[in-house]
Order: sequence, then C-alpha cells, then structure tokens
Amino acid sequence: MGERMQEPRIAEGASIVREDARVWLVPGVIGLVALGAAAALGFSSPERRSDFFHSYLHSYTYFLSLALGALGFVLIMHLTRAGWSVALRRVAEVVARAVVPLAPLGLLLIFGLHDLYEWSRPDVVAQDALLQHKQVWLNPTFFIVRVAGYFAIWISLTSFFFRASVNQDRSGDAGLTLWMENAAAPGVIVYAVTLTMAAFDLIMSLYPHWYSTIFGVYFFGGSFVGFLAFGVVLLHFLRARGYLAHVLHVDHRHDMGKLMFAFVVFWAYIAFSQYMLIWYANLPEETVWYEVRQHGPWLGLSLALLGGHFLLPFLALLSSGRKRRAATLVAAAVWLLFMHWIDLFYLVMPDSRPQGNPFRVFDLLCFLGLGGIFAASILRRLRRVALVPLRDPRLAESRGAEHA
Repeated sequence: MGERMQEPRIAEGASIVREDARVWLVPGVIGLVALGAAAALGFSSPERRSDFFHSYLHSYTYFLSLALGALGFVLIMHLTRAGWSVALRRVAEVVARAVVPLAPLGLLLIFGLHDLYEWSRPDVVAQDALLQHKQVWLNPTFFIVRVAGYFAIWISLTSFFFRASVNQDRSGDAGLTLWMENAAAPGVIVYAVTLTMAAFDLIMSLYPHWYSTIFGVYFFGGSFVGFLAFGVVLLHFLRARGYLAHVLHVDHRHDMGKLMFAFVVFWAYIAFSQYMLIWYANLPEETVWYEVRQHGPWLGLSLALLGGHFLLPFLALLSSGRKRRAATLVAAAVWLLFMHWIDLFYLVMPDSRPQGNPFRVFDLLCFLGLGGIFAASILRRLRRVALVPLRDPRLAESRGAEHA
C-alpha cells in the first residue's frame, strides 16, 4: 500500500519537468551561437581552419564519448540485471539518445578530412609507402561509410532500449524487461566492436603511422568514467530541483561513486598497460606517438593526467563516506569531467600543436557550441518522458535497496 501511495509522487516529479518548457532553449541558443562563431573564425584562413577542425573533433569526441558511455551503462545494467540502477536508468537512456543530434553534427568533419587526416590527402599518400599499404582501409569514402554505419547501429541500439523502456511506462508489460535483458547480450558485443572501430577511425587514425590494439579499450574506459561523472552531476541537478527527491537516496550515490572509483582505476590500468608495453618494446613506429607527449607543454599535460585522472580521484573516492556525501561526490564528478576533457585533448591535439601554448580560442567555442546542443537535446527529451521507468518490475527494489 505504501508503494502505491508513493507512485504518484514519482509521476508528479516527471510532470514538473514539463512545466520547464523552455529550459532547453538557453543551452541550445548558446551552442548555436558559439558553434557559428567558431566556424566563421575557423574558415577565415587555412591556419585557423586546421585549428578549428582539431578543436571541433576534440569537443565532438568528448560529447560523443559521454553518450556512448551512457549506452554502455544501459547495456551493462540490463545484461547484469542490476535492480539497484533502475531508478537511474531513464537518465542514462536519455543521455545515450544524444547520439541522434550528434550524427548530423558529425557531417561537418567531412569538410575537414584533409585538415585532420593526412591519409585523406592524395599528395601525401603518393609519397608514403605505409599509407599506400593502409589505403584499403584509410580512404575518405570508406571512412565516411564506416562512421555512418557506426551511428546507424548506435541510434538503433539507443532507440530500441529507450522505446521499450518508455513503452513499459504505458503498458506495464513486465515481459519488456526480459526482452531488453535478452537483447543486451548481443547489444554489448555490437557496441564493443563499433566503439573500438570508431576510436580507431576518429582518433587513432590522426596518427596513421602509429597503432595500439588496446586503444579502443582505453577510449571505452574514459567514456564510461565520463558518463558516470556526468550522470552524477545531472542526477544531482534534477534531485536538487525536486524531481527525484522521493526516488533517489544515498545508496544510489554510493553505488555511482563505487562505479566511478572502479573505472578510474580501470582507465589508469589500461593507460599504464598501453604505455608500459610500448616503452618496453621500444619500437620507433610505436614510441613516436609518446615522443611528442613527453616534451614541451605536453609533458606537463601528461603528468596532469597521471595526477588528475587517477591519483586525486582515487584518493577522493576511496572512502565510503565521501562517496555517500553529495557535495564530495559531485565535486569529484565535475573534476573527472574536466580531466576527461583533458584526456581527449591529449589524444587529439599534440601533433597539430607540438610547441607553444596548446590551447586556442576554438577549444572554448567548440566546447560551448557542441556542449550547448548536447545539453539542449538531453533537457528537451527529459521533459517529454518520466524521469524513472515507472512500471519496471524492479523499480521498488531500486528505490528501497540498502547496501552495506
């Protein structure tokens, strides 16, 4: 009886979002203005054009990684039948659906292929035997086809799980839960393959003479940490506005904190494994990637990642008490979002800006532009659906679970 009496309060929390009818307009307008300013400035000269496209790729992969991290969270929660996460899952489903607006935004990268990827320039390929050998895979037409395929798969996956979850809100069909759990197993396999290949194509192929077979796992680790941090911030924002006050409790914070802690360690383990294996083998075609990152301003950024993406969050999230306190957890999450931005900057930028100040005005404009559109798409979708899966059979377990 008590559970039934509390159910309308969950529905009421969702209806309040609909009252904020224009909450998504502000970030959307900021995003469009900033992106327009970045494009106008970037196309004003060849030098600025290269800077613009590198900044755009950096911000694009940053927000794409958050959406893909959310999709991974949804798939893993269904695959493991994690009852504790049901109350958090709708937010993850909505963030994952941000791949939809990100798909057309990726079209802009087509105009910057020659500025970003040397393998796309026939004059460069004609003088490089290795690039000629890799031309079967690294050519503009096949690259565009592959990236379009990745987005088609991601949009299909997010659409399936989002629609099934929302349909369950209306129908109450418990069979939809089993359907999603069964689909999660093949979904994880497809997700892992496409995410890995996308990381190779979008980022690793910026340096076509270098390769790392572990790079896709590295990108996944950072993406998952990024989404967990973003999810903590977004859920805190919604709860502070009264939308989820009767649904989320301290144990959800604790669980998200534990996941963040685990994947901070996982990211550090993969980063160290990649570095250690390349350092130990000491092969010129592999060490060249780290060479530029160990000199000039990039050495400082490399050390900042060691301390900021691992040591500091490791210590901050080590205590169970700190993971259960909202202020501490949100502060750690904001810090990790910043360090994830630095991590992708470290992956994308060094060869295009080897000396001097690595930061440009385009970095801020592209971040505001793509970030504004990303935030607007999430807030707009949040006001159209309930903030929790209202009729998922495990919702009561998620709301009432207590953990040691």
